[in-house]
Amino acid sequence: MKILCSKSNLLNSVNIVLKAVPTRTTMPILECIVIEVNNDSIKLIANDMELGIETLVKGNIEESGIIAINAKVFSEIVRKLPDNDVSIETDSNNMATIICEKSKFTILGRNADEFPFLPNVDKKDPVVLSQFNLKEVIRQTVFSISDNESNKIMTGELFEINNDEFRVISLDGHRISIRKIMLNNQYEHIKVIVPGKTLIEVSKILSGEVADEANIYFTDKHIIFEFDDTIVLSRLIEGEYYKIDQMLSSDYVTKVNINKRELLNCIDRSTLLVKETDKKPIIIHIDDKKMELKINSTIGSMDEEIDITKEGKDILIGFNPKFLIDALRVIDDEEVEIYFINPKAPCFIKDKEESYIYIILPVNFNAAV
Repeated sequence: MKILCSKSNLLNSVNIVLKAVPTRTTMPILECIVIEVNNDSIKLIANDMELGIETLVKGNIEESGIIAINAKVFSEIVRKLPDNDVSIETDSNNMATIICEKSKFTILGRNADEFPFLPNVDKKDPVVLSQFNLKEVIRQTVFSISDNESNKIMTGELFEINNDEFRVISLDGHRISIRKIMLNNQYEHIKVIVPGKTLIEVSKILSGEVADEANIYFTDKHIIFEFDDTIVLSRLIEGEYYKIDQMLSSDYVTKVNINKRELLNCIDRSTLLVKETDKKPIIIHIDDKKMELKINSTIGSMDEEIDITKEGKDILIGFNPKFLIDALRVIDDEEVEIYFINPKAPCFIKDKEESYIYIILPVNFNAAV
């Protein structure tokens, strides 16, 4: 095998596939990146058995071949090479020679036969959307997945497609995030649970450009994202997702319209007085034309008022400030509407079209005041 490509192209592709290299594994071959060179393509592949990534590198092919190289060593070498063309050549003993300007590295690779290549999946009827929309919908929901591996379903997100509506849902037992976007085409009903880790990694690779498209394919056990020169294949999480539609009540006793930036900044300021280990809630008191926010901690206390437009009854309710901050940060609207039912029921932050709904459970603040 012999190829020549620019350092920037090579490094960009290496960084993409690195996301599928496991940090800990009992199978040394999984710690490798495979370089597969055919007559017309240079492909990098990595696979941790849950998530697999393939990406193409632009470059010149002098001789085809295949080799598996330790990902950590290879990526560090490429990262520290001069910004120029890089030559990679291998011999029959899996010895790889990497040359750039006056730097020359020789490292021992592995036979790629042991490597678990991405399964050949029958790709048909892709769901097509812009990379911008896909990246945004992940950003706006992925923060509320659970990191508790004992409940696998909560570590993923529900992808549900009905005709031309694409709905993404995540929850962690304390809050629920729902985003809805409209697609340009009609599709059959699809309902799958995608691992949060997969979505976080996909989001890092996506260009985020409106003009760039992403194709998503679904099978019984896998989801495949295809965009630019990259394919990301991930196992789905098995099981039935939570039935959250019955929680989406339109009833409310109090409705507040408030400037999002003011509210976000105020809650953000309040967290200055709370250590990360503290579970201190922010107490919200809503009356006729103002929302009063209070927090008390071992460091001190804060009290601030914000002007609001209110419908319905006054209410006194407490929340984990982080959960409010997380939701408000990913809402782009200038004004937000918040709906309350009672001090023990969740609040709903949503727009009129319900393109987003953030549901946050309150905390018992009597003990905290």
